[in-house]
Amino acid sequence: MNVSAVQPKIDPSHVGVENLMGNTALTEDQKIVEASKQFEAILLRQFLAESQKPVFKSEFTDESSEAGIYQDMITNQLADSLAHSGGVGLAQTFQHQMTHRGGETPAAPKISHQ
Repeated sequence: MNVSAVQPKIDPSHVGVENLMGNTALTEDQKIVEASKQFEAILLRQFLAESQKPVFKSEFTDESSEAGIYQDMITNQLADSLAHSGGVGLAQTFQHQMTHRGGETPAAPKISHQ
């Protein structure tokens, strides 16, 4: 009896960006999609972290280390959730650019001047 090897389904979102390249269970397209989402999440973390900094210091601004830790956790989770649920479109743009390598040149987007 010949039994083929069963490879478990792997959710690419559970693979760290540093392990994507060497992962043989994922296809090249899955790696590109996940790397694009994770890169978008990194950019979103930067934007969100900067947007949450207070402009003016006041007595209501909590600057304790505990508050900073929780704020970082919230920012990281929000960025990951945004990127993996469609995000702001950056992941799709990165994915499109990475899949059009080689001799293919994607058509330039039409820009309307109104």
